[in-house]
Amino acid sequence: MSGRADSDTDPEITDSEAAAEQDVEQGAEQDEADDPLEDARRARWTAAGTGAALTLAGLAAALLRLTRSAPALVPAAYAGGAAVCAAAAVLGSRGRTRRALWLLIAGVMVMALGDQFD
Repeated sequence: MSGRADSDTDPEITDSEAAAEQDVEQGAEQDEADDPLEDARRARWTAAGTGAALTLAGLAAALLRLTRSAPALVPAAYAGGAAVCAAAAVLGSRGRTRRALWLLIAGVMVMALGDQFD
């Protein structure tokens, strides 16, 4: 060990302090990304928004099918699927996102079944 006692080590300390600060900042970002409350909030908004969008699409399709010469079952299926999607939007906004997902799937399937009758 042939080093001088008065050698300059400040840059190394500064670099390690900056690395430690960067690790702390990355840890804070990781904690924010792993926040279960934020995940639940995002799931509620997604379920409610998707349910509302599918409800509007189903109602619009039902109205369009009413104006054309289609069997009565077709607009009824679209309206029924829209009602199921509206229920899913309500459940999703209340935090029942798993049930809302299944209702969204069921509503879209009802609308697709109505499309098969056309």
